[in-house]
Amino acid sequence: MELILKQDVENLGFKDDIVTVKNGYGRNFLIPQGFAVLATGSAKKVLAENLKQRAFKEKKIVEDAEKVAEAVKALEIKIPAKSTEGASAGDKLFGSVTTMDLVDAIEKEGHSIDKRFVTIVGGNIKRLGQYNAVIRLHRDVIFEFPFEVIPASN
Repeated sequence: MELILKQDVENLGFKDDIVTVKNGYGRNFLIPQGFAVLATGSAKKVLAENLKQRAFKEKKIVEDAEKVAEAVKALEIKIPAKSTEGASAGDKLFGSVTTMDLVDAIEKEGHSIDKRFVTIVGGNIKRLGQYNAVIRLHRDVIFEFPFEVIPASN
């Protein structure tokens, strides 16, 4: 079943993408939830016209997102976190470091990023060390961001 996505759907596609899914997934989930519409001939023509009109606006949005990406890439983020004391388990954290902690650290540096578009590679962090996050500012502007979790000074 061919569908046109009306909004971003994780692990499927972005808004205005034409995707092929199984009939049940489209009929029972995507269409009733308002995430997609059937990709009929007339719907595809309307989509093509909308995309053509939006291309110019989209270019400026992508350029702005790339500027923000360059500024964020230049940052060196170190997130302090409480960790255990001792030689054997000296790098375990009390709790964990999440995407929200990373977004807060980036916002302290003056750049606003929505937490939904930040993914820490490997999930939540439970140890000190170097880590990477994938940040998506736009469907065409996705980059990997290195950061470090350091022990908090008491």
